[in-house]
Amino acid sequence: MIFETFPVGMLQCNCVILGCPATRAALVIDPGDEVERILEALRRHDLNLTGVLHTHAHFDHLGASAPLAEATGAPLLLHRGDESLYSRVPVQTALFGFPAPPLSPIDRYVRDGDALSWGDCAGEILHTPGHSPGSVCLHVPLGWGAHEPGSGPGQEPGRIFAGDTLFAGSIGRTDLWGGDGEEILRSIRRRLLSLPDETVVVPGHGPETTIGEERRRNPFLG
Repeated sequence: MIFETFPVGMLQCNCVILGCPATRAALVIDPGDEVERILEALRRHDLNLTGVLHTHAHFDHLGASAPLAEATGAPLLLHRGDESLYSRVPVQTALFGFPAPPLSPIDRYVRDGDALSWGDCAGEILHTPGHSPGSVCLHVPLGWGAHEPGSGPGQEPGRIFAGDTLFAGSIGRTDLWGGDGEEILRSIRRRLLSLPDETVVVPGHGPETTIGEERRRNPFLG
C-alpha cells in the first residue's frame, strides 16, 4: 500500500494519499490546501486519482478540493449530513478571517457502511457524527488490499482515518457548526474503540496514535 500524509494550509490539516501499487489508483483524504503539493505527491508515486474523500465539511479540510478535482477529474465525496455545512464554507472562512476557497459540486454522498475502493484496495466508511453532523472516518483493516512487491498479506496494521473525530490525547471540537459533545463521545466509543488496539489512528491534525493508546490514556474517554 502506498501511504503518505502531510500537513497542509495555515491550520495544518493532515492530507492523506492512499495508493494501490498494483493499479496505481489513488484516494486523497482531506485536501485542505496546497493543491500543487498534492499533485506533486501523486506524480511522484505515479498515481491516478480516482476519488477525494472529505471526512467533514469544515473549510480547512477542503480548500484544495475544487482545483484538485479540476486537475484530475476525480469525484468529490462527502456525507450528506454535512451538505449544509459545505454550502456555508464562505461563512466559515469569513468568521476566521480567511478568503473563501473555490467550491465544486459534491459528486457522491457516502453513507455509513459504504465500501470505498481505489484499485485493489478498499476501506469502509464509518459515520461518526459529533464534530459535525456528517463527520466520517475511513477504516482500512488489517490486510487492507494490494501490497508492494515482496510484502505479504496482512503485514500492515489496520488504520482508521479519523478526520477531526479522534486525536492523540484529545477529541474533536464540538463548539463549531453542528457540533455535539455527547454525540462525538458516542461515536468514538461505539465505532472507534470497538476496533483492535493496534489499529493506527491517522487524525485530521497532529501525530498518529493507536486505538489502544487512546483507550488507555485519552482523558476525554475515561
